[in-house]
Amino acid sequence: MIPLLKKEISTFFSSLIGYIVIIVFMTINGLFMWILPGNFNILDSGYSNIDSLFALAPWVFLFLVPAVTMRLFAEEKRTGTIEVLMTRPITELQIILAKFFAGLLLVVLSLIPTLIYYFSVYYLGAQTGNIDSGGTWGSYIGLLFLAAIYVAIGLFASSITDNQIIAFIVAVALCLTFYLGFDSVSALAVFKSIADFLLTLGINDHYQSISRGVLDTRDIIYFVSVISIFILLTKLRLEARKWK
Repeated sequence: MIPLLKKEISTFFSSLIGYIVIIVFMTINGLFMWILPGNFNILDSGYSNIDSLFALAPWVFLFLVPAVTMRLFAEEKRTGTIEVLMTRPITELQIILAKFFAGLLLVVLSLIPTLIYYFSVYYLGAQTGNIDSGGTWGSYIGLLFLAAIYVAIGLFASSITDNQIIAFIVAVALCLTFYLGFDSVSALAVFKSIADFLLTLGINDHYQSISRGVLDTRDIIYFVSVISIFILLTKLRLEARKWK
């Protein structure tokens, strides 16, 4: 598993994929948070926080993460190397986890430079340190969990097709459904009686909860469960190839 993980990480950075993801993520967030006027601009808001980052990042990752994961299995299928991969002395689950953690590591690397924003606000505020550090670190943890779900969904989407574009579209659709789809459905009058239940099925409710700086067991269980479900679905999809 470790050699495959290293191979996937090496693939990201031996091409432009890894660098493009980090640069695009930093550029989009930097423009909205520091340069372009508007609600996301920290300097315009007058408040010592980087909440704008945690409002923007889920939307940026909504497209960047599927762009990263779309090739992980689809490209292997298209080139036929999936058959070689399956003959290695590792299980399907180990293959999936290696690709999952490689994608997640790339997300982590894209988040590390954003710590500059935190320290900038920390030291440039009217009073040094006048920032809700607990809420900020909670938001980072929530963002990591959210990105992990996106990666798991992206892996599943990539496993069902050999076309990277289709994998990308399916991943974006599923990520959007889990991020805001359940919120939208719960707002409909016909589902009023189960609105609270529908909200708990979506990412946003749990993401906002962790962003307040409180690590609730229910939120952690939710994120781990959704990640596990999509990893299991990916495993079942790969195993189904044996029966063809």
